[in-house]
Amino acid sequence: MVLCLLFNRAGQFGFVYRYKKGFDYQQKCGLVNVKLKWAKDRALDGVVAGERDVRAACILVSMISSTRQCRLPIYHLSRRRGQLGLPHDLKLSTFVRRYPSVFHESYVFDSGGTRVPCFGLAPEALELHGEELNVFEENRMDIVNRLRKLLMLTREWTLPLQTIDQLKWDLGLPYDYHASLIPYHPELFSLVNLPDDRVGLKLLSWDDELAVSELEKNATLQQNEEDMKNGCLAFPIGFTRGFGLKRKCMEWLKEWQRLPYTSPYTDASHLDPRTDMSEKRIVGVFHELLHLTIQKKTERKNVSNLRMPLALPQKFTKVFERHPGIFYLSKKNDTQTVVLREAYDRQKLLQRHPLIEIRERFASMLRKGLLDRSRGLYKTSEDSDLEHERLSDVYDDEMSDNQCISEEESYCDLLSKYDSDEPIHDPR
Repeated sequence: MVLCLLFNRAGQFGFVYRYKKGFDYQQKCGLVNVKLKWAKDRALDGVVAGERDVRAACILVSMISSTRQCRLPIYHLSRRRGQLGLPHDLKLSTFVRRYPSVFHESYVFDSGGTRVPCFGLAPEALELHGEELNVFEENRMDIVNRLRKLLMLTREWTLPLQTIDQLKWDLGLPYDYHASLIPYHPELFSLVNLPDDRVGLKLLSWDDELAVSELEKNATLQQNEEDMKNGCLAFPIGFTRGFGLKRKCMEWLKEWQRLPYTSPYTDASHLDPRTDMSEKRIVGVFHELLHLTIQKKTERKNVSNLRMPLALPQKFTKVFERHPGIFYLSKKNDTQTVVLREAYDRQKLLQRHPLIEIRERFASMLRKGLLDRSRGLYKTSEDSDLEHERLSDVYDDEMSDNQCISEEESYCDLLSKYDSDEPIHDPR
């Protein structure tokens, strides 16, 4: 990715502007009908494509490690398949068996003598998961503050647990945050019943020190003093190599950047949703939201249900297409992922959270297992993997683990087919 628009200061990443128009004029200006083309960014596509399996594997590791025996039958894992983000045509058992460096397969027998696939964790995976838990604990307040800032972005300081569950991987929350994090901060969070009968998480107190956006924090480095005084903060802009920006679009973008910046933490009900000023506020909301994520990206569907909590107008996600210099919309992995351009230098994430190293080590472990499996290093006889154990021996673990199921999991589709994971009758 290269920077294509640099104004007033050589080497600065972004626009700098020097004047502000009157508020009444801005409110009368409607939303300019400008369309900017989508251009493929191979570097950022690579960032997105490389994470899907890592995310699914880490979630499975968290599920399995939460049981006393660190092992779960395949049908139990299949119930939570919706959290993994795997392709619908990929069997869960196929995915798990692809990475024998992380998951160990065995079998248990049910009461009818039917053999059921069961998966545990390799010692290396358990050790790395333990390091991940230590990182969570060492960065507890950072994680808590990310969650507080997310709730502060909302109109009523409240979000359904289901919505937070969709964002928890991106925010760096523990898999069982509702049990391992929320109860330990009763002065900050409270579980509430929402009008639609869902359970929500409510922030109990506002913190002015947290109510400062990332753009405002960086203003002293990227903006001039006059723009800061007038509130006309501009977003950092960058485009894919070879991106052609028409003169009309460039002029509109200059004018748009000169508009006053409305903090995502302030009330914006006075803004007319049909104006460019309102659009700049929406861009500011998602600019801040992506900064709250540890890898500065999230799937588009994760924010599609935030319109009411964030007090946004209809079709608010159109800003991702209208501002390709701020956001990159990747179409990898059969979904759309919004990436904050300024956070990356090609595929290099500029601000690295401690959890990133853990995830990269999981990725390395997956690659090694896949490679060793292709070389036949994990081929063993079926009998050597067979464990003569009754299914009831792991049932208690399953029941205790079920107590930690989040609201999102309760809405998961209990698949009628568990891939090729149906019980296998012992031929003996």
